[in-house]
Amino acid sequence: MTVVAGPDLPDTQGHFGIYGGRFVPETLVHPLLELEAEYLKAQQDPEFLRELEYYLREFCGRPTPLYLAERLTRELGGARVYLKREDLLHTGAHKINNAMGQILLARRMGKQRIIAETGAGQHGVATATVAAMFGFECVIYMGAVDCERQALNVYRMKMLGAEVVPVRAGQQTLKEAVNEAMRDWVTNIRSTHYILGTAYGAHPYPVMVRNFQRIIGDEARRQVLKQERRLPDLLIACVGGGSNAIGLFYPFLDDASVKMLGVEAGGEGILPGKHAARFQGGSLGVLQGTRSYLLQDEHGQIQLTHSVSAGLDYAAVGPEHAWLRDLQRVEYDYATDDQAVDAFMRLGRIEGIIPALESAHAVAAAIERVPRMHPDQVVIVNLSGRGDKDVAQVAARLKLETPRSES
Repeated sequence: MTVVAGPDLPDTQGHFGIYGGRFVPETLVHPLLELEAEYLKAQQDPEFLRELEYYLREFCGRPTPLYLAERLTRELGGARVYLKREDLLHTGAHKINNAMGQILLARRMGKQRIIAETGAGQHGVATATVAAMFGFECVIYMGAVDCERQALNVYRMKMLGAEVVPVRAGQQTLKEAVNEAMRDWVTNIRSTHYILGTAYGAHPYPVMVRNFQRIIGDEARRQVLKQERRLPDLLIACVGGGSNAIGLFYPFLDDASVKMLGVEAGGEGILPGKHAARFQGGSLGVLQGTRSYLLQDEHGQIQLTHSVSAGLDYAAVGPEHAWLRDLQRVEYDYATDDQAVDAFMRLGRIEGIIPALESAHAVAAAIERVPRMHPDQVVIVNLSGRGDKDVAQVAARLKLETPRSES
């Protein structure tokens, strides 16, 4: 039986049921409490809310369209498919929503320096962008493997004035980048704010990031009611840490008629070390400040992960997603690398829109599910980012020929 989830969590200690919390060194307890207090004050401050709304509109480009993908709808032959076009935001992804909110908080707290982690580079670019805009020093930690497969975004961050630090420990991807960012924060706590990029980590980050991202779902709700005069039947979003997904889902949680699907990274298949689908092979544990579902072995050691998309290549999932899965309010499935790359190419050729590889996982799920739905039904797919950053990687994977210039 599906349980409708209310909007009353997390509790004051940051718990979503058994998930969440604040599992950090003592050094970080005070700054997290300071951040929580400042965030709660800011949420009640009309001037803060006006300023955030202004920059989201005038600088970032909100609201983003809810676009009826007519050719994709005809091709799939089922429900009407709408795309929530977060890819059209400044910097090319939903990450700017959260980065803008957090930079305004950092300024309120008198911080002078910003740090962040990044996987696909979109959060790093968004953070570097707002840091440049407000004149902050900025350091971005990024796994060395991700630096190679997302080289375009590394250049973008550097052009925006950020220092990009390649992390060469462990698997050299997102988990290690978070570790290094947390070490930096402990060392430079007085001057530095850590703009964590997803709905993960120690309280208050999961709730704070969710609330900065819920503008996606708030807009989508108004837009679909205007365009369809009804609520959608299904929402689909990719899930790494889970910020774009919870941003879309949250405003619809109390609407029992609206089903929701989070799509994880199935990689090369659900075998140890070959995927990043936490709900397919994970178990309860604590990592990087919070309790949630992790990919770990029987000894609690974090397993290797894999995804063609750097932004989904992570061993844990946001605690609110784990709670929503337990409630059976949100269904979680996965798409493989091959399915995501196929969706990447199909959306470009059918709709003229090249999605981020992360978002292509959600598109892949739509391609699989929409044909089984009725033509009167409505689906919203969160197109969380654009795919410029992934073009070279996909071209190399598919061995596409590079056109030679005319002599």
